[in-house]
Amino acid sequence: MKKTFTFSAFALSAGILAACGGGNGDNGGAEGEGDNSTLVVGATNIPHSEILDFAAPLLEEEGIDLQIEVFNDYVMPNRALAAGELDANYFQHVPYLEDQMASNEDYDFVNAGGVHIEPIGVYSQEYGSLEELPDGAEVLMSDAPSDHGRILLMLEEEGVITLEDGAGTEATLDDIVDNPKNLDFQPDYEAALLPTAYENGEGDAVLINSNFALEANLDPNEDSIAIETSDLDNPYVNIITVRSGDEDNEQIQTLVEILRSEEVRDFIEEEYNGAVVPAGE
Repeated sequence: MKKTFTFSAFALSAGILAACGGGNGDNGGAEGEGDNSTLVVGATNIPHSEILDFAAPLLEEEGIDLQIEVFNDYVMPNRALAAGELDANYFQHVPYLEDQMASNEDYDFVNAGGVHIEPIGVYSQEYGSLEELPDGAEVLMSDAPSDHGRILLMLEEEGVITLEDGAGTEATLDDIVDNPKNLDFQPDYEAALLPTAYENGEGDAVLINSNFALEANLDPNEDSIAIETSDLDNPYVNIITVRSGDEDNEQIQTLVEILRSEEVRDFIEEEYNGAVVPAGE
């Protein structure tokens, strides 16, 4: 198993394209028909690359040499997949994938299978519960539109706001019909920077996805003042994404099968203690 790192989170705004691995190139990749069985998968660091690290020996037993390309943002893994530099990526949920495909004509991707859920938590330096938030509290959230419906549905479930009937996973701030605390939502933060904003004491409450919370040494179960439920039918299951047509490739199917195996499920449950939850069958 080979693991490399692609540091691209903040270079994107400067137009710097990070170098990635050679999926479907000389290494063979998911479509290779020769003896080489290298599979190049792009992933964000925690928990995705860690889960892949654990799964690598299991894949090796199936004759697959897993090469992991680690990214520090949510944009470059799809660009690398579209460019043929990866055979698959593992970092996103379906609403985010659908939003990216709608915004990029050259993205022809499919969901090859769900693996786990990363609940979003609410963190605050000053307040111990959502009920304690003051009138006009500033609430920091991701700038990714695909996160907005998820966050708003969670806050509605917690009784903090009320959304227009039928808003669903595509809810936006405009769908809020009742906001008793007059919460001041700030949806302008790159998701990866939200832990830093929290550590700097910005905002009264900060909504952080568990993978970024874990990277910042936050325990979603202990440090959050509220956390998203992790029902097995949660639409925000993190998936293996591939180019259309590759979902039937034997190596890709083996990858998904192993990531859903009892061994990997046990690893996720023991390693992350509920901050990352295996997806249902």
